[in-house]
Amino acid sequence: MFEKELKKLKNKNLVRQIISRATTQGPTISIKGKKYLNFSSNDYLGLANHPEIIKAVIKAVERYGFGSGASRLIAGGGILHERLERQVSRFKGTESALVFNSGYSANTGVIPAIASERDAIFSDELNHASIIDGCRLSRAETLIYRHKDVFHLKELMTKAKGRRKIVITDTVFSMGGDIAPLREIYNTCLAFKEENQKKDTILFYIDDAHGTGVLGNGKGGLSHFNIRPEPWIIQMGTFSKAMGSFGAFVASSKDIIEWISNTARSFIFSTALPSCVVSASITALRLVKTDHSLLRRLWTNRERLIKGIRDAGYDIMESKTPIVPLRTRTIEEALRLSGSLYRKGIYVPAIRPPAVKEPRIRITVSAAHTEKHIDFLVDTLKGIR
Repeated sequence: MFEKELKKLKNKNLVRQIISRATTQGPTISIKGKKYLNFSSNDYLGLANHPEIIKAVIKAVERYGFGSGASRLIAGGGILHERLERQVSRFKGTESALVFNSGYSANTGVIPAIASERDAIFSDELNHASIIDGCRLSRAETLIYRHKDVFHLKELMTKAKGRRKIVITDTVFSMGGDIAPLREIYNTCLAFKEENQKKDTILFYIDDAHGTGVLGNGKGGLSHFNIRPEPWIIQMGTFSKAMGSFGAFVASSKDIIEWISNTARSFIFSTALPSCVVSASITALRLVKTDHSLLRRLWTNRERLIKGIRDAGYDIMESKTPIVPLRTRTIEEALRLSGSLYRKGIYVPAIRPPAVKEPRIRITVSAAHTEKHIDFLVDTLKGIR
């Protein structure tokens, strides 16, 4: 049925293949019986296979079983969900929090819940696809500002109409590894709020999926920029990346979270996460708060990798995080570079449109990588160069 469409994708080198691991997630993985160094995972702190998390999951399965059987509003959730939400709100410095099944379901549920056709949304042009879809579902007027361009954002906010203005940005951009200028955006929102002197004129929504557990001593983007978590700020984050678990959350004021829990369709109409998954997130959150060696190793590894890649002459774009893109001129070059690494036993995927405008390979380093892993990747890149 889709032969012609698939052929067009193939002609443009845009067909992707599903990769199936035969091992646990980690710095080394097995694909089709061969071992590879894995520089593709978002498991930044190496928690996906942590023994304490595995132990917590087994204990929760034995006590609560596996399937949830219903949505949270029909008692599909348990006391662990409530416990995790309390801990997230304390961790993020907010009054309340709500657990979602994924970052995608959070963004596509929360954004339409807080915005309507009477409102105006201001979205960074490189925001994640789930934000883009959430904006579309909201039916609000959506104005796209140039990537990290606060001056352009101010221009759009001044001209736009709408009952409420909602500024939305990723904290860490997942394909570039760069960080949004949250302090400047916050100041812009604050100035606009003070000018209008109305309670509900503005909301600031940050997608902290790749910032939580990585920036601000693990607390995320606001902590990184020393921004107080005001009641009009909504923080979305995930447990599926640095936390090594699964699921997502939103954290904000009590009123906003109560509104979301009653209006976000992806929350209302989704079966609750299994309690054992929630237990994994509780344990991961505790580890992030108490085991500071995880973050130290992550950033030490990142600095070692960056130095080596720069010495090898590659363009890492604007990366400031453990996400390190290597810019390529063409899709074909990205595929060749990824393929060369793959043949040397290193898995780093090529990233192509529509995920990005400019092709690249996307390297992610974690706390679980060793110096030997990083040096082998760097030496291999030098050899390819």
